Order: sequence, then structure tokens, then C-alpha cells
Amino acid sequence: MIKVPQFSMDGKALSPVEVDEAVFGQHVKRFLLRQAVLMYEANQRVGTADTKTRKDVSGSGRKPWPQKHTGKARAGSKRSPLWRHGGTVFGPHPRDYSYALPKQALRQALNSAVLSKLRDGEVKVVDKLALSKAGKPETKAVAGMLEALKIDRRCLIGTEAYDKALALSVRNLPRTDLYPVADLNAHQVLKANFLVLTRSGLDRLVALAKERAGTGTAAASVKAAKPAKAPKARKDS
Repeated sequence: MIKVPQFSMDGKALSPVEVDEAVFGQHVKRFLLRQAVLMYEANQRVGTADTKTRKDVSGSGRKPWPQKHTGKARAGSKRSPLWRHGGTVFGPHPRDYSYALPKQALRQALNSAVLSKLRDGEVKVVDKLALSKAGKPETKAVAGMLEALKIDRRCLIGTEAYDKALALSVRNLPRTDLYPVADLNAHQVLKANFLVLTRSGLDRLVALAKERAGTGTAAASVKAAKPAKAPKARKDS
């Protein structure tokens, strides 16, 4: 069991929350984390780099000089890649760098990312993240909470569900992001220096981890326990 410190919005220490690390896979799968991070960063690449080949650059198509009897090397075009202002050989062209990993692998990568944060002591729990005026953004309240928790680096806040007022409150804070725990991924968790979870958000995150871990097992057991079809009886002629 890992004890996660719990605080109130004003920074007052409360009783810690115990989290079973077995829920998040018991071990940090570093190779899987690397694969997931590479995928997320590749999917963010724009892929608009482009170069001109010899058919795209401007210039005459006339042969610069005769083939023979000049003492010079043979040349067929001013747009040759060997010449200044010529085309580019094997240069980049617009392409799509995105690819996808299996969903189960991404879920395990997220569990490993959260587990690494828990073991490194970079997770803090807030008993309740509420604004003074319900439904109205209040950036000052969220900034005061982060200052009370002594968080001065990149921070990721995870809540149980999407709250528009909280999202607008966090939007103007530098190096601070807010997402529902159901929308988190391994890249976001690893990129942040601190992971701040509401108590309900932590419970939701643990419930999702248990549900995803149990879904595959249950499906496999049900599939294995499915009885085989009985052979059809032959009709006697």
C-alpha cells in the first residue's frame, strides 16, 4: 500500500489516503511507457516539411554545354542536385507520422505512469476542489490552492468529471492543465512534475483501473467457459 498525502484547498494536511499499487499493475513497465510516449509525440507532429526536387525548382531545361569536346564534366540540366540552386535529393515531403498502439497497451502504460508518480511522491490529493461561487470561474482560488500545496512546477489536475467553471479557472494558469481522470494518458502524466487529484477523482481513477483490468479477465473466462455446440442428430432414412 502507498500512502498519498491529502490536503484541503488551503493547504491543511489531512489523513493520508492509502492506494493499493497492485491496482496499477504492481510494476512500472518502462519499455511500454517509452513506446506510448513515442506514439503520442509522433501523433503531435505536423508533418508539413517539404523540399523541392529537380522537377520543382525553377531553371532552364536546356543542356548547359555540349556533351563532348569541352573538357568539362557532362551536365544535362541546371536543376541537377549537384548544382547550386538545384533540387534536393531524398528530402522530406508532407506525410502523416501518426500511428496507434493497442488500447490495452495504452491502458497499461497509463497505469505504469500513475504508479511511477505514486512511488516518487509526486501525487497530492485534495479532499474537495470547489469554487466559492458555483458555476463561475475563479482563477484566484485555484492559484491559491497550488500555492498552498507548494506546487511551483508543471502540474496536472485530475477531477472525477469535466467542470466548465474549473476548466476556465485553470486555463490562464501557466504550466497547469486540468482533465477528467477518464481522459488522462501516459504522456500527460509523465510530462507533469506533480499530479494533483481530487479525492473523488482518485477514487474514479482506481475504479477505472480495476474495471479495465477485470474486463479482459472476465471476457476471457466467459469466452473459455462457453459450451461447444452439440452436433446435429442425423435423420435415419
